[in-house]
Amino acid sequence: MASSAVGGRKSKSSGRGKNDVRSLKRKRDVDEHETLQKAVEGLDLKGEIKDFKDLPLSQPTSRGLEASHFKTLTDIQSKAVPLALKGRDILGAAKTGSGKTLSFLVPVLENLYRATWTELDGLGALIISPTRELAIQIFEVLRKIGRYHTFSAGLVIGGKSLQEERERLGRMNILVCTPGRMLQHMDQTAAFEVDNLQMLVLDEADRIMDMGFQTSVDAIVEHLPKQRQTMLFSATQTKKVSDLARLSLRDPEYVAVHEAAAQATPTTLQQYYVVTPLPEKLNTLFSFIRSNLKAKIIVFMSSGKQVRFVYESFRHMQPGIPLLHLHGRQKQTARLDITSKFSATKNSCIFATDVVARGLDFPAVDWVIQMDCPEDADTYIHRVGRTARYERAGKAVLFLDPSEVEGMVKRLELKKVPIQQTKARDKKQQSIQSQLQNMCFQDPELKYLGQKAFVSYAKSVFVQKDKDIFNISKYDLEGYASSIGLPGAPKIKFQRGEDMKKIKNAPRAAISSDEESDEEKDKNSKKPEVRTKYDRMFERRNQDVLSGHYSKMIAGADDEQLADADEDNDFLSVKRVVPINSEEDSDDDGVAASGPAAKVIPGIGKEPLVIDSKRREKLLKSKKKLANLKEKGTKVVFDEDGVAHQIYELEDEDDFAKRGSAETQRAKFLEEEAARVREADLDDKQLAKQKKREKKEKRKAREEAQAAGLSEHEGPTLADEDGQDPLELLRSLPMADDEEKERPAKRPKKWFEDDSEDEKKTSKRKGRVIEAEDEPETLEDLEALAAGLLN
Repeated sequence: MASSAVGGRKSKSSGRGKNDVRSLKRKRDVDEHETLQKAVEGLDLKGEIKDFKDLPLSQPTSRGLEASHFKTLTDIQSKAVPLALKGRDILGAAKTGSGKTLSFLVPVLENLYRATWTELDGLGALIISPTRELAIQIFEVLRKIGRYHTFSAGLVIGGKSLQEERERLGRMNILVCTPGRMLQHMDQTAAFEVDNLQMLVLDEADRIMDMGFQTSVDAIVEHLPKQRQTMLFSATQTKKVSDLARLSLRDPEYVAVHEAAAQATPTTLQQYYVVTPLPEKLNTLFSFIRSNLKAKIIVFMSSGKQVRFVYESFRHMQPGIPLLHLHGRQKQTARLDITSKFSATKNSCIFATDVVARGLDFPAVDWVIQMDCPEDADTYIHRVGRTARYERAGKAVLFLDPSEVEGMVKRLELKKVPIQQTKARDKKQQSIQSQLQNMCFQDPELKYLGQKAFVSYAKSVFVQKDKDIFNISKYDLEGYASSIGLPGAPKIKFQRGEDMKKIKNAPRAAISSDEESDEEKDKNSKKPEVRTKYDRMFERRNQDVLSGHYSKMIAGADDEQLADADEDNDFLSVKRVVPINSEEDSDDDGVAASGPAAKVIPGIGKEPLVIDSKRREKLLKSKKKLANLKEKGTKVVFDEDGVAHQIYELEDEDDFAKRGSAETQRAKFLEEEAARVREADLDDKQLAKQKKREKKEKRKAREEAQAAGLSEHEGPTLADEDGQDPLELLRSLPMADDEEKERPAKRPKKWFEDDSEDEKKTSKRKGRVIEAEDEPETLEDLEALAAGLLN
């Protein structure tokens, strides 16, 4: 009993010790939170803070930043983080690659930590991103710096299982999401509540404010509580009052880093533009890639269909560098795989839409190429921001059509973007137009992609708001269609629809007068459009019938251009400006349009015969067809080369005299003929000997067969043990054909007879055959056989 009492006293004392430890820990946490809160309240906003250790941060956040190798603050971080820690609403604007992500992630973690946020409190912070790739990148940074916190964080983007997200959504403290999927959960997931939300963050806020996301963001904000902290960050920020009112910002602090700077883009970024006509853009792009095979390149285009066509066509031409493509139509798993591949490679080229333009951090990008003009200067700034990040060097090139140059350069100057003109070296310029035509000719699917790419590009130009830059009537669309391998420009629906609206709204009299005047103009001024056989060939479904012939036709033009592909790595030159030689382009176009050379056969008729198609060549193999083309009363012979000659041709006296005198030529002719006759005699003798030998061998084989008792025409007979032939009985039986011959012909029916009488007669004749197993011996056997016959 005593020992048990002692043990009981020990257990009570140990329980009190654990409670004391817990209470001490709780008290220490409370003291730490109070100290942290006082430090944040006393933080001097005007003071200059350079390192994260100078900020009043919690121990888990400090450890996470140190483990992720974040030590010094960037300009935007030093200004935005102290304000955000104090709970202010922020509008942040800074250059691309300046560290805006940490400017809102650090305050999110700290504010929730100081509020002692737990899993039971629900959602505390909502971070909205315009693209899935950017949301994934933000979530990865959050995982790194928040690894020592106890908060639960989730990623909510499209392309993943909705049911799995629903099950976990109610337990999350921090959510990184895209607008569409977030609104879907707010409307459909019953367990998802946002009543306790403390912070709302919009990364790339100007893009989220665009028309594509405006309705979704408005609907999300309606669900959220009014009392919250809101932060907006972007490389190009707006101060629109309507935007601020819609998001319910309370006295926001506008934090702008680049406004006082001399330029809006990083100083380590070299920026150029090339005046390239629309039909020459693909040639220039391919030449540039061939000249920079050891670089990491991003090529921006205006539509996903363009991205797919250029990727597929360049992949067939194999420029010598790994190629990737990324656009919004791809599945989420494929997009993640492509972004990870491009991040991991040292030299590759990715064709992408503006899905990649915002916020994404690809390491060590050397070049950013904008094949299509961006819609505005802000989009340009975001695109070139994929290179020269975190004070590294980078280069960017913008391809501009002559109609876009003046307006776009002015817009960039107003945004403080330093850009200078350059030109492609004529020595390095290559033309891939004939190769694209050949590929579209062979592959109907690639031709279909080209048509879709053309239409999508034309529509993207047509819908642009800035008509000073984008005027679709100034673009050479016919030349662009030819440059991507199409036989002609596809019809575009929006142009036809606009014409139909004008016709519907116009009065009938005006329409009739306009139609008449147009017809008269066409008759007087326009010539009828001539469509060549190659145009019709492109429209056929079985386009690969002549693909081999077509590739031979255009192969010569490409070999010379690709021979000098790797002479010099410098594709763009700022110092030396060489004009583009237009004669080479016209020659290439002529090769592609003229078709194969015609075959001329002289000597058949008065005029030489021209064979310009395989069908005509096949028809002229007939002697009858050739006879119709010959002059009457003449006869032609063909030499070994297939050239036709008259059977008797007169020779000039001078040509005859050149070969010697008549006696010399006669002696030479007789000698050649005698030698030819001797050779023919030897061949005839050899052939006669061969035939005689074969005849002798056949006779000997026949005699040997007869000696063995076998006839030449009769095979060996089968005999049984008694010496009788078992097939003798079968040979004696009449054949089926003999029975048909012996059977009398059917009597023709009278007019009063019908088929029923024939059936009765035939049924009588066709009786059943009953086989008796044994011959009937008794009267009972006979009666049984008779009964069977009667039945």
